[in-house]
Amino acid sequence: MTLERKIAKVFQLTDENWMKHANPWSVYTRYSVLPLIILAFWSRVWIGWWCLIPGLITILWMFFNPIFFNKPQSTKNWASKAVLGERVYLNRDKVKIPGIHITHLYTLLNIISSSGMILSIWAVIYYSVWGAILGTALAYLGKSWYLDRMVWLYESMKLDNEEYKNWEY
Repeated sequence: MTLERKIAKVFQLTDENWMKHANPWSVYTRYSVLPLIILAFWSRVWIGWWCLIPGLITILWMFFNPIFFNKPQSTKNWASKAVLGERVYLNRDKVKIPGIHITHLYTLLNIISSSGMILSIWAVIYYSVWGAILGTALAYLGKSWYLDRMVWLYESMKLDNEEYKNWEY
């Protein structure tokens, strides 16, 4: 089982929920999570332990966002294809992906994104504005580039796989 499939299980991404997550609103509003978490826990300066309330709400938003929105009217857009590509990628142990997509780039992009997350956590602990900005930028750069590669993977895979073709409408 791939790491991505394990993560998808945590977020309860069933077939139906994957399609809900393919809604562009789901994809783009997920970009709100990191700044909201930073702001929520940074607010401990102003509101003390009450900062846990907006922090918890934001973390809940992170978990429920993929299933909050309805199935999109169309999946013929970048955001939907990025999610569908992630779904293809997590199935790589069951359905072979083209050799051009077997690369360490995906791992590198996830490391960049994770490094940004770690820097953001450090920035929250030590109240570093520049650390928060740089951490968020790294996290989003890595994730956005990764999602762009997932669009390419999805476009490649749907050409030869009937199941994947059916995901697009």
